[in-house]
Amino acid sequence: MQQVRYRRWIYPILSIWIALGLWIATPQGSQGFSIWDILPDAIQAIQLATLGDRQEMALGKEINQQLVTREVRLYDDEVMNDYIDRIGQRLVRESSRPPSSVFRYTFQVVDDESVNAFATLGGFVYIHTGLIAEAENEAELASVIGHEIAHISQRHAIKQMRRLAITRGLASAAGLDRNRAVQMGVEIALRLPHSREAEYEADALGLKMMTADGYAQIGMVDFMKKLVRARSVPTVLSTHPHARDRIAALEKVIDPEFAKQGRGLDATTYQDRIASIDLETERDDLPEPDEPDSWEI
Repeated sequence: MQQVRYRRWIYPILSIWIALGLWIATPQGSQGFSIWDILPDAIQAIQLATLGDRQEMALGKEINQQLVTREVRLYDDEVMNDYIDRIGQRLVRESSRPPSSVFRYTFQVVDDESVNAFATLGGFVYIHTGLIAEAENEAELASVIGHEIAHISQRHAIKQMRRLAITRGLASAAGLDRNRAVQMGVEIALRLPHSREAEYEADALGLKMMTADGYAQIGMVDFMKKLVRARSVPTVLSTHPHARDRIAALEKVIDPEFAKQGRGLDATTYQDRIASIDLETERDDLPEPDEPDSWEI
């Protein structure tokens, strides 16, 4: 039995060393490439239990590529994208996982009038134009961005992917197939809810981030209350724990005497900043998303 296990592991390891040896010995061109390009298909696997920052960013970029080419349309407004990016980049400096030389955050605006926001591993955050328009002020918007950053800082998507791979019988000693990991990442980002515990944790850490960056804490509670009063349940709340429970949890940790202290509550300035958003734009030109090869992963 030991000899069988030995043979099972020795051949992939030898393949890696041979591939790396050939790569090092071969003169390289100036154009960039991924380490995945030189590894045999059989060993292009993701070890979710030991996924480092570089590997997470590489996987996140592939998930993002699938999202922006097949699933969502990015909002083509440089001023608006810069505005959201500035808010996000300030908040991540206050997170438990700030940017580093090997891990960065990317904030993108999605051209969609639904009230929604989501994130995926590798530091990618997506904010719908509908949510930007729904927020009354910058503090409310920052509360959502902080919530999504917290999902990334706590590696919630990776933990969810690991559980999903085990449930579907896709986890193996070699790891999770990279292509299946990308498909799973897209599915998690768009269609699978986080756990109740993950949502509460993201609320608490998002509140901490926005407070450290100087925003008024009331922005997070006010925005949730506004969504609860909506006629129909907004997408951003439809798969989350009940919003009233989340509001109650936040109100327990926010001192009402200081809740409105801080910046970001000027509604007039905020509305001027987001005036370029046009939610009445004709949407017939939005292409139908391509069908993935297989969602039975």
